[in-house]
This record gives sequence, structure tokens and C-alpha cells, in this order.
Amino acid sequence: MPSGTKMDSRKYGIASMPESLHLKKKTTKSVFNGLILKHSSLAKNAWKIHCLLDTVYVLSLGRKSDCHNTRDFLHKRKRVVSNALKKLFHLSEDLCEHEVPVIAVMATGGGLRAMTAMYGHLLALQKLNLLNCISYITTASGSTWTMTDLYKNANWSQNNLEESIQVIKSQMLKSKMDIISIQRLKHYHKEIIERTEKGHSSSFTDLWALVQEAFLHEKPDNCKLSEQRQAVNQGQNPLPIYTAMNVKDKSISTTDFREWVEFSPYEVGFLKYGASIHVEDFDSEFFMGKLVKRLPESRICFLEGELLICLIMKRALDDRYTTVYKPPSFGSGKLCEIFNDILTDRPLKGKTHNFLQSLDFDKDYLQQKEFIEWRDTMLDTSPNKLTPMDQSLCLMDIGYFINNSGPPLFKPERDVDVIILLDYEMTERLAKYCEVQGIPFPKVNPSEEDQKNLQECYVFSDENNPKAPIVLYFPLVNSSFREFKAPGVKRTASEMSGGKVNVNRCSSPYRTIHLTYTEEDFDKLINLSTYNLLCSKDYVFQAIQHAGAGVPH
Repeated sequence: MPSGTKMDSRKYGIASMPESLHLKKKTTKSVFNGLILKHSSLAKNAWKIHCLLDTVYVLSLGRKSDCHNTRDFLHKRKRVVSNALKKLFHLSEDLCEHEVPVIAVMATGGGLRAMTAMYGHLLALQKLNLLNCISYITTASGSTWTMTDLYKNANWSQNNLEESIQVIKSQMLKSKMDIISIQRLKHYHKEIIERTEKGHSSSFTDLWALVQEAFLHEKPDNCKLSEQRQAVNQGQNPLPIYTAMNVKDKSISTTDFREWVEFSPYEVGFLKYGASIHVEDFDSEFFMGKLVKRLPESRICFLEGELLICLIMKRALDDRYTTVYKPPSFGSGKLCEIFNDILTDRPLKGKTHNFLQSLDFDKDYLQQKEFIEWRDTMLDTSPNKLTPMDQSLCLMDIGYFINNSGPPLFKPERDVDVIILLDYEMTERLAKYCEVQGIPFPKVNPSEEDQKNLQECYVFSDENNPKAPIVLYFPLVNSSFREFKAPGVKRTASEMSGGKVNVNRCSSPYRTIHLTYTEEDFDKLINLSTYNLLCSKDYVFQAIQHAGAGVPH
């Protein structure tokens, strides 16, 4: 099929492509430099946030070690990707490190819909032998559930994902009535009290974290985010990056103030400040860059509680207040009241200790390139109102602003060439955000016809900006799947019901507020998301070929 040809997916069961496709060539580049820690020379006990690329003045955190770990991962992962591309494209020679394209998967949120579709998309990538070509996977909200589940297995991408899908399917089909039983409520109450006694600042999101854990798992999950290092320390899987937003906890909306925060098995960091700490030290107490009280690392469900807080929202933008939960005696009935608030209102933000507390700014921080890139709110010109002045962080689901996990991939040092964008919500808004911020990203301007009848895959690139990644956009749509059960394989009359998948936002069984699926609905969503990526295989391969200098066309 000639490059740039637009095909009728309903006729051939193959995804469509914009008629004018401009793809960039791979250029030589340096490997990720990582973050560097230095001591401020201004005063013995003074610490600075310098908004310079990869620079943060928090000496006591030992960031050089994490910098090494991240670089080491990428170096090992590039070898895995190089071998995978060599097999995939039948190359006669190994690719040099600078020739290996950096490919990322960017997922969005949407509750169980996002989690289920993510499994289907990853299964398709595995069937196409592309999973070993991916270096990063970023998630938000519901898709985070998929990744935290998979990364319990150190070699998950080498195992058959259909087995993992069957496990989560069996859990989703079970009755969920016991998650609000008296026994469960006693368990939630006991664990929140224990967390508070250890020094953690508990909020409503901690209760929600325990509820969603009971919803998804048979028993408590004792895994911690730092333990996911075993799944990446040999470069055997893509690096997972989980995104959240830091906001103000009182009367300032997310429209007026928000900051991107990323979590990985190695570190937690702010994109805007270039400041990071070891992930196991998250929610420990820091002052002026020094660790003053180390708290035990939380179980991963509490992180999920902060990342997934939008799952059951009915009023996503009106409520702007946070209340810190102080565990009452169980007999007071307050716990049941809190639980009822979670089911009927915005469960508010997660409250954690601020590791940036009392750090100082350079006087010229507003002129620093990296700060400018992420400067997007009214408070950014007032250093005394920014996060280092706060005692606590207030983390929340990014769905309150822009339901997309992309920002961590836009850091220049990650130098991502191809993004496979699994979008269940809003890609146009992400593109507009990047345009306003000056972040290299291709324009996304769907035609009126495309807006009415979305196809399985669209490819966007910017021929005038080699720094912009090639974006393969996969909206969650049911187009040719109605007539094709596999790419090029038409359904028989008896199989037509399998293609009836309602993904309409208003009437779909996959709406975010739905907390259970039937077996039929679950299977259909898995099959649809798998099919949509499989039938777009040619476009994915073309994008990789254009991004890799050593990959033949």
C-alpha cells in the first residue's frame, strides 16, 4: 500500500490514514542525561530550585544514584528494542544506539473502560511483536490500574497477556457488594488509623484507595511502586510512568493552578521545577531539601487512590475544597458518611507531605527555559505562592484538567520519536495545550467528517519541526469492527452481534460511572481495542521506519 493512501476501512477492515502524511527522519542524538544534584553555593544551609535542564539542588536525596538507574534502564532497553527491530524488519546488522527510535505508549483515563481497553491495546502490540519496541508507557486514571497490575510480574511483556486478561476479567465479573460490608468498613477504618499513627497525612483519597483495592483484588495488595524496579532493572519491560496533578487545597481551581507530577519505579518528580526524590521517600517529611523524617513507603493502592480519583465523579469541576480525614471511632458512623460522600461527590484530593517545602527560587527562575515550558497558571509569577511554600502536596487525577498522560514524554531528555496515543477522551485538547506551551507536538485538526465518523487510526507529524514526535492516534471507536472480526476477515451473519459495541459516551455500558461489566461487554471491549490496533499495523510500522535512521523503508 503506497504511503499516504487513504483507505475505506469499512471495505477492507484496515484503518484509515490522512491523505497528507509527513514523517520525520531520525537524527543522531545523545542519551538521556538524567538529573544532577548540586549544593547551592549561596549559603551553607540554603537550598535552591534551579529551573535548569536536569538540575535540582537537593543534595541529601542522593539523586545521582537515581540518575544512574534511569540512564542504565534506557541503555539496556535500547538493546532490547534494537534486537526487536532487527527481527521485526529483518535487518542484517544491529542498530547503533543513536539509531534506535524511542517509542512510547501514551494512555488516558476513563475508569474501567480505560483499564480494559488498555489490556486490549497491549495485547495487540504483543501480537504484532511491538511490545519489545516500546521504551515508555505513561498512564492516567483507569489505565494506571492495568500497569500496576502487570508490573507485579517482572517479565510481564514476555508472557501471554491473554492470561492476565482472564484474571482481571474473573475479578470484574464478581459481585462487589461486600466492598461496603461491615467487615470491610472495619478493615478500612483500621488501616487508615494505622497510616495516620505512622505519620501519613490521611485524606478521603485513602479511603477511596482501599475501596478500589477491594473492588479489583481478592485480598490486600502489599506491592509498592519501588518494587516495580524488578520489572525494569534489566530493560526487559518499558518504563512505566504514572501522572498526577498537584493543586491548591482551598479555593483555587485547577484552571488557575496545577502542576504536573510524574511517578516511576525510581522517582517522583515535578516537571516544572525539575525536582525529584526517590519514590520510596515519597510522603516522608522534607525541609529545605533534607529528609527529616522517613516514613514507610505506602502500598501502591494509596498511590492509585490519588491517581484515580476521577473514576466516579459526577461533579468534576465545581467542588474546590479538601478536607483532611481524622479517623473517628468506628461507632460514630463517620466512616460510613465519608464513604457515602465518595460515592456521591468529588472525593477531593490526596494530601501528602511536600518534599519541596521551604526550597528557595533563583531570582531569574522565570527566564529559565524549562520553567517557561511548564509555566501555565496565574500563580507562576508569584514564587511565594508556589508549591515550595506549601506544607503539603494535594495530588489529584489529571482528568480534572486534561485527561492525558502525555506531559512526562515531552521532557526534552526523553527525546521520544513515536507516540502511540491510546486516547479514550481528548487528543485535540492535548495538542492545543502543547501549542500554547511551545512543546513540540504535531497539530491535530480533524476534519468535520472525521469528527462525525472517526476511524481506527490517524497519523500526525510536523514536517517543519524535527523535534515533534510522530503521533499515532487511536480513538476508541467502533468502525470497521462492525463488519470485520479480524483485519481482512469479514463476519458471517451469525457473527454480526459480536461487532455491536456501543462506545457512545452518553449511552455506553462503558461510561466511567459504571463499576461493573457483563462478560459480553468485557469481551467486546477487549476484542474491539485489540482489533483497532491490529488493523492499523501498517501505519505503526511506517512510523517506526521513518523515525529510525537504521530501519530500512
